Amino acid sequence: MPSLRLTARLRRASLWQRLALLLFPALLVVTALELWMTRHDALAAANAAYDRSLLGALKSIDANISTASGGLSVELPYTMLEFFELTASGQVFFRVSTSDGLVELGSADLPAPPVALKMGTPVFYDATYFGEAVRLAAYRRDLDRAPAGSTGRSVLVQVGESTRSRQAFTARLVRSAALRDGLVLAMLLCGTAVALAAALRPLSRLAREVQARTPDDLTRIAEADLPAEVRPLVAAVNQQMSRTQDLVTQQRQFLDDASHQLRTHLTTLQMQADYARREQDPAQIQLALDALATEIGRATRSAQQLLALGRSDTVSVEPAGFDMAALLREVAVDLLPLARAKRIDLGIHSPTPEFVAIADRGLMREALSNLVTNAIAYTPAEGTITLFAAGDAAGWSLNVEDDGPGLNEEERAALGQRFRRGARAGKGGFGLGLAIARSIAQRHHGELRLEARETGPGLHAIIWWPRPAAH
Repeated sequence: MPSLRLTARLRRASLWQRLALLLFPALLVVTALELWMTRHDALAAANAAYDRSLLGALKSIDANISTASGGLSVELPYTMLEFFELTASGQVFFRVSTSDGLVELGSADLPAPPVALKMGTPVFYDATYFGEAVRLAAYRRDLDRAPAGSTGRSVLVQVGESTRSRQAFTARLVRSAALRDGLVLAMLLCGTAVALAAALRPLSRLAREVQARTPDDLTRIAEADLPAEVRPLVAAVNQQMSRTQDLVTQQRQFLDDASHQLRTHLTTLQMQADYARREQDPAQIQLALDALATEIGRATRSAQQLLALGRSDTVSVEPAGFDMAALLREVAVDLLPLARAKRIDLGIHSPTPEFVAIADRGLMREALSNLVTNAIAYTPAEGTITLFAAGDAAGWSLNVEDDGPGLNEEERAALGQRFRRGARAGKGGFGLGLAIARSIAQRHHGELRLEARETGPGLHAIIWWPRPAAH
């Protein structure tokens, strides 16, 4: 749960706050680790220094052990022990005993070494004596001969001191290191803040420039003097602004063309209605009404195509699997009455076996319907139009082939643009059918191809789009 809260806080925080939340705890952890290492090193240094004094006292006592008198005698170095007590800031303890324990000198209850001693090798260890922490050194060696009344042939020498002086030394060193590290941490934070302020200054300038722009200003953002890490973001924003500018330009052109087209229809309708009102002859009125009905049909068709074109440019593409043969049959049945009115043979070649393509079925149906409608409009009476589908490893295609007048190479390259019509186009067309088909093909990352028929006159229109994996 704390990690989730931290993640949520980071998402809402500014860049400064994110850096503080991420950098400051890390610096604290590093500082704490450094202080722990400093204390460890200080304690090791104190032990090394004080243990040398402890070892000196141990060897001094050992050097004054004698069995020449038949017993065990020790001449204590009192001057050294007094100096030792001063440096230890506390009491100093010693013990000399034979291996059988019959001869004991000094503090007989000093804590024993935690491990078995090797002859001639001193051992240092920590213990507690009368509720106080002490540091001890122990040393065992062989005697020249056993003391009188004892069978012990070795002697154990122990010297201990209070650890107050060591602790005070370590505490002073740790406090000094803590002050030093605190100062370094403060300087590091201040330096980081200054460096970040200098590094983020180009971003602040960039923000001011973007805020000062007018709503319709979609020019590129200058990438000069920006950090290398920010340039990919600015490049992506420029790319998106370029696409938005292209879309706005396209929409403006569309609105201009659409308003001109609809205004032409409305003007024609108004003129025909005025003419009908002025006429007294019923036959002329009937002709005017027929022309009015024809123009209304043309205006309706124009509005439908304009809406379809706008939808093909803006609606979201939702690819899904669909049966290509079923789509061909559906479009052919819908447009069969229109073809029969011109005695056109409208047929389909269903793929065998039937296969599934992946695309937005509604948009593909709209594109195919426009291609077939366009073919019916330009194919002469008693002509032939054939619909078929194809697919391979690269993608799929919907095909419309007619035996009409066809197009020359220059016209095939130019058609498909909005409100662009062929030289042999008759009345009633608006140049939108192919534009709709091309727009839908491009929305599927494909293309509209206009090719001449392999045999005889006519046109072969192809909507091709790639498989999703290939794209």
